[in-house]
Amino acid sequence: METVREVDVAIVGAGLAGLVAARDVVAAGATAVVVEARERVGGRVLNEPIGGGEVVEVGGQWIGPTQDRVAALARELEIATFPTHTAGENLLDWGGERRRYSGTIPRINPVVLADVAQAQRRLERMSRRVPLDRPWLARRADAWDAQTTETWLRRNVATGAARELLRLGFQSVWATEPRDVSLLHTLFYVHSAGGSLDMLFDAEGGAQQDRFVGGSQRLPDELAARLGDANVLLGAPVRRIDHGPDGVVVGAERADGERVAVRARRAIVALAPALAGRIVYDPPLPGARDQLTQRTPLGTVAKCMAIYDEPFWRADGLSGEATSDRGLVRLTFDNSPPGGRPGVLLGFVEGQRARELGRMAPDARRAAVVDCFARLFGPRAASPDGYVERLWAEEEFTRGCYGCHLPPGAWTGYGEALRAPIGPLHWAGAEVAEVWSGYMDGAVRSGETAAAAAVAAL
Repeated sequence: METVREVDVAIVGAGLAGLVAARDVVAAGATAVVVEARERVGGRVLNEPIGGGEVVEVGGQWIGPTQDRVAALARELEIATFPTHTAGENLLDWGGERRRYSGTIPRINPVVLADVAQAQRRLERMSRRVPLDRPWLARRADAWDAQTTETWLRRNVATGAARELLRLGFQSVWATEPRDVSLLHTLFYVHSAGGSLDMLFDAEGGAQQDRFVGGSQRLPDELAARLGDANVLLGAPVRRIDHGPDGVVVGAERADGERVAVRARRAIVALAPALAGRIVYDPPLPGARDQLTQRTPLGTVAKCMAIYDEPFWRADGLSGEATSDRGLVRLTFDNSPPGGRPGVLLGFVEGQRARELGRMAPDARRAAVVDCFARLFGPRAASPDGYVERLWAEEEFTRGCYGCHLPPGAWTGYGEALRAPIGPLHWAGAEVAEVWSGYMDGAVRSGETAAAAAVAAL
């Protein structure tokens, strides 16, 4: 059995980028169908119910200042935000000593803090020299793309403690190790976030400032509802795209064997480049585009949450935010619902530690994560009422989070292929965005840009 649809624009992927693209295509008076591999919409945005009508987000969840396009989308969909809980003192578990501190700067050796600050200022200054539309044209692009971020840290940061703090910050942004990431990519990413590492790292005043009431998956859910079930085809992994002067045919197959063919004048592939590269194209894509997709690995992250009857750490004067230099969990947040109950501690396991976590049995994973919470927040944290985790590298149609990073040589060798259309094919997704690349805001921006280009070409 085969289902055939004919539309102006076929869209592959029902994450924020694909759904926003469909919204804009339809608003322009054209027709669109979104084809999605999963049995749900949202891509790397996903809610997890925790009882009592409350949810936690096991995928992307935060919105911060200057993320204007996702903020506009939330207003359009009438989805409110609430601040990440930051009241109280933060914890620093460093060098075998556990300390409490207020504000954004921990009480550690001032020489280390000065070393971090000088490195941060230099990176921010360098980042502003990287053109967001064409990073490979930066004056020092060849030198910056010939080294990893780790190489730069070793050469330019004097103290070991400062290097470790910066590594932790970079791991929290890319969910991989600084040794995996081109320095040019790091600089592009910082510039994409407004040229500020604080904007990337911080909660209050930064990219982790606010959350969506009811969870971030409300955004794609509402977008899909407005498009209608007939225009969002779920459970249909796209395996093949035929394309040429006369348009495209997007071919998918459901688990029950039903084939789906969407014939269109243009197509928008709204997937992470690494996943877009797994589709068979006829004719094959140019070598530069295919080799780019071979050089855009996704990060490795597990979001792990322990659930308690209440956020007991608040009564102890703690914010729930902690930073540690040991254990699998190095960064935690208070992820409780806006009403404050139940209490939820969120722990991030990223990069090499997430790779190690993925090789452990489920019970061992839970025990290792909860042990970290107990070390940081005391014995009451050792006995949660519930536990939620998501290992994104294990997801068949995701294969990693938060986003892609580019290793040395990728921007200067293949960067032009990231955004350039190929015949009737356009590209979207958080990684394609020039501003807030890798974030939900970037996904929205990329969907808007791709839809405008596709409609203009009709």
